[in-house]
Amino acid sequence: MKAYVFPGQGAQFVGMGSDLYNTSDVAKEFFEKANNILGFKITDLMFSGTEEDLKQTKVTQPAIFLHSVILAKTLGEDFHPEMAAGHSLGEFSALVAAEAISFEDGLLLVSKRALAMQKACELNPSAMAAILGLDDEIVENICKEIPEIVVPANYNSPGQIVISGSVEGIDRAIEKLNAAGAKRAIKLNVGGAFHSPLMEPARIELEKAIDSTIFSHPVCPVFQNVDALPYTDPQKIKENLKLQLTAPVRWTQTVKNMLADGATSFAEVGPGTVLQGLIKKVDRQVLTESAV
Repeated sequence: MKAYVFPGQGAQFVGMGSDLYNTSDVAKEFFEKANNILGFKITDLMFSGTEEDLKQTKVTQPAIFLHSVILAKTLGEDFHPEMAAGHSLGEFSALVAAEAISFEDGLLLVSKRALAMQKACELNPSAMAAILGLDDEIVENICKEIPEIVVPANYNSPGQIVISGSVEGIDRAIEKLNAAGAKRAIKLNVGGAFHSPLMEPARIELEKAIDSTIFSHPVCPVFQNVDALPYTDPQKIKENLKLQLTAPVRWTQTVKNMLADGATSFAEVGPGTVLQGLIKKVDRQVLTESAV
């Protein structure tokens, strides 16, 4: 059984999507539709902008979403997902590809999400750090010891967790995690503390947008970040999506659950190969590929 997975923020690169635009009428139509919906030519920034252009949150998130969703749409008859999942932002791509949300509504939600997250980052200076080489439990316990906001944000693969919190909290946590034997504990170059309580203002803003969006039954189960379980009920999908910004991304658990439910191969739909690398760390034997 083939599982389709969709990447999150950080997978962007200059030139992304230009091959699709130039070789597929279907892709071209969707990209132009996106330019109209967003009110600016995101295609110019994706295809020939600078890395700095692409790093703007209002550009990054819609750009990755567009690359992933439009790629899925160009697969046509070859795209028959039996299960799907996305990492953070990628969950929105997965839901659109699985027909739980329309392309237009998905893009609007992603755009609102990006702007709300940017605003939340400006309200509270905050940070994230990648921790390598420690058991999940050790990282969780050290986060609890810090008298500041510090929480696990991404369970990416066995031995790789990203933590999120206040600047001071992250600095203290890095110190303690290094002392506990972490192979590496490094601050990430991101705008703020994603998937932490510090994203609460963004969650409230996005919740309103999710409430006013129509969700349908997806064509296959979508494994959601919040609890790593598969869902097909539109109301439950909606509720889980509302929690996503302040809850951790349980990617390791998601991959394990997809394997337990019969996934025999994974196709990554979108820019980069980050998810394939993480999946291989969960199970070296499983087949992974980029969807093309």
